[in-house]
Amino acid sequence: MSEPILPPVPAQAPRINSRFWPWLMRSLLRLSGWRLQGQLPDLPKLIIIGAPHSSYWDGIWGLMMKIGLGININIMIKREVLDSPLGIILRPIGLIPINRGAALNVVDQMVQRFSEHEKMWLGITPEGTRKRVKQWKSGFLRIARETNVPIQTLFIDYPSKTFTLGPIVQASDDVNTDMAAIRSLFRPYRGKHRNTEE
Repeated sequence: MSEPILPPVPAQAPRINSRFWPWLMRSLLRLSGWRLQGQLPDLPKLIIIGAPHSSYWDGIWGLMMKIGLGININIMIKREVLDSPLGIILRPIGLIPINRGAALNVVDQMVQRFSEHEKMWLGITPEGTRKRVKQWKSGFLRIARETNVPIQTLFIDYPSKTFTLGPIVQASDDVNTDMAAIRSLFRPYRGKHRNTEE
């Protein structure tokens, strides 16, 4: 029996209302050889951080996995993109608008959004760019701390064609200690063009 490409979906995960698109994405993933390993937590609210992020392909594989699972994982994108004709396609698959000119900063916008929803999963690339960076952006830790929402680590590894669900982390008041501990979890994994380094 072949290894499943996607894990079971927990009951409390926010779902998308479609059967065709999940079936299509699962079929494409099976052909590609990519899979998601590990167990998804049965939680109504979650912040998922994925790294190393070194290629546009990370987003493509990630979107295919989230649609294949049938889970509504929110991904932040500039409001201008969603207000364009592309918004017709992007909004239904969980991309949410960020207003960079608003009075609330991005962290505050996400904190507010979590408070307004009974179920919400948010996906973030903590590096903030596909280029190599020395420091990760701490926004995900600030959102997690202010909302008391746990952080699910997600390791991207191109040599094995896997996204792997790692430990769940709860943010503390010590951002530097949390960041060092979380980044150390990603060291063994390699993205398309690089790994994660301190």
